[in-house]
Amino acid sequence: MTPALSQREAKEMGLHMSPTSPTRITYMISRKRSEFGAPIKFSDQNASSVKDAYIECIAYPDRHFALKQLEKDVGMQVVPKVKDTSTQTRWTYPKNAITQYYPRELSEEEKETFGQSKPLSDFLNNTCISVEIALQQNEIMNTFIDDWKCLAEEESSFGDKTDTHLKEYQSFTDLHNLTEKMVTSVSWHPTIYGLIAVSVAARLSLEERVHFSGKLLLQPSLILFWSFSDPIHPQLMLESPDDIFCFKFCPSDPNIIAGGCINGQIVMWDITAHADRIENIKTGGSRSKKVTLKPMFLLEPDSNKEATYIRHCAVSSIENGHKKVITDIHWLSDTFEINRSGTVFENRNGICCQLVTCSADCTICFWDIRPQKALTPQLIEKKKEEHIETSLDVPSTFLHLDLSWKPLTKIRLSKGETSLDHCPTKISLSEDNLLYKAQDKILAQSKAVKAGEMNPYHNLEAGLANHLKPIEDFCTKFFVGTEEGGVIYTDWKMERDPETGRLMTKKPVSLSTIHDGSVHTVQRSPFYKDIILTIGGWNVAIWKEGVMTGPLLQSSCAPKRYTAGHWSLTRPGVFYIGREDGYIDIWDLLEKTHEPALSQNICITMITYIKPWTFSAKQQFIAIADYYGTLHILEIPWTLSHPSTNEVSSMNYYFEREVKHLEYVEERKKIREQEKKEMELELEKTKVKMYQKSKEQLEAELKMDYESYLELEKNILINLGFIKVKETMSFMDL
Repeated sequence: MTPALSQREAKEMGLHMSPTSPTRITYMISRKRSEFGAPIKFSDQNASSVKDAYIECIAYPDRHFALKQLEKDVGMQVVPKVKDTSTQTRWTYPKNAITQYYPRELSEEEKETFGQSKPLSDFLNNTCISVEIALQQNEIMNTFIDDWKCLAEEESSFGDKTDTHLKEYQSFTDLHNLTEKMVTSVSWHPTIYGLIAVSVAARLSLEERVHFSGKLLLQPSLILFWSFSDPIHPQLMLESPDDIFCFKFCPSDPNIIAGGCINGQIVMWDITAHADRIENIKTGGSRSKKVTLKPMFLLEPDSNKEATYIRHCAVSSIENGHKKVITDIHWLSDTFEINRSGTVFENRNGICCQLVTCSADCTICFWDIRPQKALTPQLIEKKKEEHIETSLDVPSTFLHLDLSWKPLTKIRLSKGETSLDHCPTKISLSEDNLLYKAQDKILAQSKAVKAGEMNPYHNLEAGLANHLKPIEDFCTKFFVGTEEGGVIYTDWKMERDPETGRLMTKKPVSLSTIHDGSVHTVQRSPFYKDIILTIGGWNVAIWKEGVMTGPLLQSSCAPKRYTAGHWSLTRPGVFYIGREDGYIDIWDLLEKTHEPALSQNICITMITYIKPWTFSAKQQFIAIADYYGTLHILEIPWTLSHPSTNEVSSMNYYFEREVKHLEYVEERKKIREQEKKEMELELEKTKVKMYQKSKEQLEAELKMDYESYLELEKNILINLGFIKVKETMSFMDL
C-alpha cells in the first residue's frame, strides 16, 4: 500500500480534497514507482471507451448516520380584509351655450406675403409629388374594389376546371324501327328535365322518295320523346302524316307542339292527356333528384312494353299552305300578334297563338291557331260529323283547324328586277331572344293549369271579341337565311301597290351573300338581342342588327362543310358548330376570333342538329344528332359553361370595336372612291388640254424636253469623267 498523498501532491495531480472535517473521507490512489516525478500531461478522452476509466460510487446505507423525522400539526385560517369606501360626485345641470366669432381675414398684403413665404412653398413642394401619385393611382385602379373577390373563383364548381372536352353522357337510338332514319330536329322539354324530343325522317334523296313513295306511306313518321332513365324505349311517339323536318314546343304551354312536314303541311299535337305519364318518369322528372342511369343489361327491349302513339290534333290544308318542305318554324311571342297586312297589335289572349314558317317554295307564312270567326254549336257539331273516323283519344283542341287551316299572310322575297324569288331556309325574329328567358313563365303557367284553371288553348274563341290595340315603335324587321347562301334583312309589314291597291311585300333592306352554301343556322344571341349568328356552307358570320355594311366577323373556309350550329346558353362568346365529318368546332371569341378554340370528334357521320340545355347550375348538356339517327347527349365542361366575371362587357366591347372598324373601312372606301373620281377628272382635263394645243406649242414643248434631256446627259457624263468641263461647249455644238 502506498502512503496517503499530501495536500500538495494531490493538488499537482488535479484532485480536490475536502477541508478538514470531524469525519474525514480518505481515498487511496496508487501508481508505479517509476512514474513518480514524471511530467504530467492532461488530455480529454471518452471515459466509456477505456476500461476502468471511471469509478462508480453506488449509494449504500451508512449505519453511522440516522435521520429523525419530527411531525407537527399546524392549523391556519385565512380571513380577508374588508374595507367600505364611498364617494360622492357633484352633479351639474346641463345648459346650452353658444359663442360668436369672426373669421380671420387677411389683407391683400398679408396674402401676398404668405403666398411668397418659404414655409408654404416648401410644404407645397414636399406634398405635390405625393398628391400627384395618389391622383394617378386613383385614375389607374379602383381603390374600393375587393381584390379577394376578383381573385376568388366559385367553390361549388362541377368537374375539372382545366378540362375543355365534351364528355359522352348518354345516347339514344330507336332499336324498334329498322328503317334507315336521320334526326332532323331536336328540342328539350321546357319544364321536364331529362326529357328530350327528336324528329326523324327517312334517309332518302328526292328521287329515292319518289321511287319508294308507296313503302313510305306504310311507315309511320314520328317525333320520339326520350328520357335519361330509359335509353331503349321512347316515352311518347307523335304521329304525323309525313316526315317532320322542324318542330317547336309552345312557349305558353309545353303540351302544345307544332311541326313542319316535308310535304309543306303544319301539324299540331296536344299531349295534355299524357302529361302526367311523362312527368312521373322514374329518376328523370325532377330537378332536385340526381339522374341515375340503369345498366344496359337491365334495359333490353321489352316485348310486353306498349309504345304510346299519339295522333295529331290538326293538320293544315295542302292546297293553301306551303308546296315544299318546311325548313323552319317559330312561335310568335305572347306579347303581340299581327294581322293580314303585318301590322302589330297587342295580344288578345295573352298566350302564343301565331306561328311563322319558311319553306323551300320561296315563301314565308304567318299562321293563327285561333278560329277566324266564333264557332256556333251547329258548326261544331258539323265539324265533328265530318271527323267521325277520328279516334276518340284525339283531343278536340284544334278541331277547327284540321284540313282547313290557311296562312294568315304570305310573304315572298323577290330578287328585284327578275321574276325569281329567294328561297328561305331559316329565319330569326327580333323577339326570339325573349324565348330563352321564358322558362320561369312556362313553369308558372303549367302550375296554374295543374291547379284546376282552364287551359286557355281549349277556349281560343274567348279572345276574338277583344279590341285590338296597335303597338307603336315595334321592330317588324327580321333576318332570313337563303338556300343560295345569302343573308337578308327584310320587313314582314306589307305595303299597298299604288297602281293595283293590293298588298305586296316590301323590298329587302339589305342582302349580303357571305356564305358559299345553304344557310342552316340564323340565331340571335341569348345575351345580345341585336347580335345574330349565321352558319352556312364552309364559313360562319356574326351580324349586328342596324349595321348594313357587312358582318362583324366572317371566318375563313373550314376544312369540311358546316351542317349545324348553336349559341352557348351561359357564355356570350362561345358557340358550337357541327361539321359533315362528325366533328364539332367550339368557338371561344375571348380566346380566338380567327379559328375554333377546340375541335372534337363526336361521331363518324354528318352532324344534323345541335341543341344545348342547362340541367342545373352545376351541370349542362348538349344534344348532338347525326345522320345515322343517333342522338348523343354530352356533358359540357366547367370552362365552357361558366362565364368569366366581365365576359358580357368584354364581348360587348369587342362588338362595338368591330362596328367602329366597319365604319372606318366604309369611310375609307368613300374617300378612295372620291380620290379615284378626282384622278379620272384630272386625266380627262389633261386629255382635253392636249387636244386643244396648237402645232407650234407642241413643237416648243418637245424642244424644251429635248434640251432638258441633253442637259441631263451632259451632267451624267461629267460626273462619270467621260468628258471635261472645257469640252462641254464642243459637246453642245455637236
